[in-house]
Amino acid sequence: MQGTKRHIIVDTLGLLLVVIVTAADVQDRDGAKPALALLRDWYERITLIWADSAYAGKLVTWARKHVQLTLEIVKRSNDVSGFVVLPRRWVVERTLSWICQRRRCVRDYERLSEHHEAMVLWAMIILMGRRLTRSTSPKSR
Repeated sequence: MQGTKRHIIVDTLGLLLVVIVTAADVQDRDGAKPALALLRDWYERITLIWADSAYAGKLVTWARKHVQLTLEIVKRSNDVSGFVVLPRRWVVERTLSWICQRRRCVRDYERLSEHHEAMVLWAMIILMGRRLTRSTSPKSR
């Protein structure tokens, strides 16, 4: 594989729900279709997805028609210049940052996309496991 692209769907906390790894030349909306179909299979109660403008267009109607999901595009305001944190969109970027903290997910070490997906899942399992075991009370001595 000459470069990869991760298509991820996360919850509002940024925890991974779905990951699909494709070749880098696959368009975002083309990689989103299998990810949305997988999301529908695994999480029947989810009905609304926030996405950036790369997913606008025919994917919105495809999602409504084929997987019964409402795809809401979070757009940047035209009157703002420079970097602006947009609500909902930063959650996915933060998750990608968490994934890249693991060495095996930084570069394309894996030859198969299934192996890369497994490494992404391991990265998130480690992160979630550490959060679950983190003590909320002061340490007793």
